[in-house]
Amino acid sequence: MCEIGTRWRESFYADVKPIRLKEPLAEFLGAVSEGEEIIYTYQDAVKLAGHSCPAVSGAYKITEKALHELYGDKLPVRGEISVRVLGGADNGANGPMAQVISLITGAAPETGFAGLGPRFSRRNKLVFDTENEEPHTFVFTRDDNQKKVKVSYHPENIPTVDRMSDFLTKCIVGTATEKQREEFKAMWQKRVRIVLFEEAGGLFSVKKL
Repeated sequence: MCEIGTRWRESFYADVKPIRLKEPLAEFLGAVSEGEEIIYTYQDAVKLAGHSCPAVSGAYKITEKALHELYGDKLPVRGEISVRVLGGADNGANGPMAQVISLITGAAPETGFAGLGPRFSRRNKLVFDTENEEPHTFVFTRDDNQKKVKVSYHPENIPTVDRMSDFLTKCIVGTATEKQREEFKAMWQKRVRIVLFEEAGGLFSVKKL
């Protein structure tokens, strides 16, 4: 067994609850045994995005909340979930957030897997609704029973630190000291932690449709 793994700066990534799903396509093609779970962690989302931020952590939590609302205590079925993003891909962080949601749910845009015959298609199960825009809002649908839930994310409720914006600018233009760079990273990841463990109120709203 390969023991190689990413060395994360932040230990709290490992404390985030994993998302467990059933993946019929993986079973069908022999990637996992029948009945075996597919497990996604926050680290998987970070690897996909290439970074950890309030948008990536927000998308992870949005997906977790939507799947719990749609399936309760049952195991969600990857590839049998559709997602409608309320806004365009270039609206705010919709694009990067949708990628994280796609990773976990299997719902994909036009580039997704077309399926095997009538089964296992994921293509066009993630769409951007530019006519009904709501910031950081996503509608999840179970394909088997059409049960729907709308989850909204409110990053404006993450507590702010006055110095962070100044430090970010200095880091971007290359004038930050080593101490300022380290302080910025710590402040940034603290915001991520607040989202993942909901250490501030009003970060998410969930509505059955």
